[in-house]
This record gives sequence, C-alpha cells and structure tokens, in this order.
Amino acid sequence: MNNLLIKIKNGLIVSCQSEGDDPFNSPEGVTLFAKAAFMGGAVAIRSEGIEKIKSIKKSVNLPIIGLLKSTFPDGYVRITGSYREVEQLLEAGCDMIAVDGTFRERERLNGPDFIERIKSRYSCMIMADIATINEAFACENSGADCISTTLNGYTPETISKNKNPNFNIIKQLVQKKMKIPVIAEGRINKPADAKRMLENGAWAVVAGTAITRPRVITQWYVNEINKYEKKTYSI
Repeated sequence: MNNLLIKIKNGLIVSCQSEGDDPFNSPEGVTLFAKAAFMGGAVAIRSEGIEKIKSIKKSVNLPIIGLLKSTFPDGYVRITGSYREVEQLLEAGCDMIAVDGTFRERERLNGPDFIERIKSRYSCMIMADIATINEAFACENSGADCISTTLNGYTPETISKNKNPNFNIIKQLVQKKMKIPVIAEGRINKPADAKRMLENGAWAVVAGTAITRPRVITQWYVNEINKYEKKTYSI
C-alpha cells in the first residue's frame, strides 16, 4: 500500500478552506489554520485553491490533498472537474488530488470514468469524493486510491437537512468489503463523531468546519442562543 495511505491511517485530516468574504479567505489565512492543525496533531491537510495550496505547502510539513471547486449546471458543487484542474493541482505540488466521483457528468464523462482517464494520463493519487455506495465501488473499480464520503448529503440524490454525520454509509462500505481505504468526511463536528467513524471502520477522518470556520461556529452558538425565550419579570 502507498506510504501516504499508511501515514494517514487512524488519523485526522483537517480541511483548511475558506470562501467568500470570510476574513480567513486568503493564502495567509488558510495557512495559519494549517499550521495550527499541524501543531494539534493532524496527519494531512485538505485544501482548495492553487495559491492557498502553494502557501500551505511552503509552510507546513504535511501531505496536501488538493482540490478545485466549481459547480455543475444545477448549481451543486463539483470537485476538480477537468483535466486542466488536475494539471494545476499537480503543478502546485499536491500529494493527492480529490476528484468528484459521483455519477454526474463532466468532460463528457461521469466521475468513475473521469477518474479512470486521470489515472491513465497522470501519475497521481486520487481521493474520490462520493455521495453513494454505488459511486464508491465504481470509483474503486476505476482505480481511485481511496474514497471519501465528502459529497454524501450534498448532491441532488442525497441532499438532506440532517446536520449529523452519516455513520451508516461508512459501516456499509466496510461491511461490503471495499478494498481501498474509506475516509469519513461530512458534518463531523465533534471529536466523539470522529472516534465513532473510526469505530465504524473508517480509515481516517476529515474535519473542517468545526476547526477552521470560526464564523460558522459563532453562528451555531448565536442560533442556539436566539432560541432562548427571554422572560420578563415584574417587580
């Protein structure tokens, strides 16, 4: 098995990403998060954007799982959806590339077929981001080095308002004897959730929002506080 996969086994991969007008949405901002993740014991960093990845690569001695985000025509997120994006990520020095492994079409190919073409064109490791069990096995058959449940709950077929992690998909993939590592990702916002994913058979765990999105975390607190019904007392 590849040394990188051995290195990340039973470890925490921290997703250091930022978008829009977030104050950390810069190469310097996400690099500070990556440095903190390294100090805290992360085994790898997952990040988006060429300049951000280059900055992290220069500053943090951890494997980088890189990706580029765009959208499908229906507005749903697409992860690394073209050959040019793969080339850019390789040029940036990524140790592994995250690719959309869903059955949705890009470059006139669905995810598993696109991964098969990437593996035949380039010398690189691929993490297939999937939403369903069938997609996971199709990506395995197409040569993906590992799969991640990143997109479960974020595609038209799997969209859900459930804010909890999908522990069951990990357990099912392991029980069905998937031959490549299964990485747990998606709504893993508590340390206990990460531990439970490993207990269910996950090879490693990716966490992002609860570590690197202070604005979102603040909103969690504010939303709960706003549910509190203030009582007026008369004296």
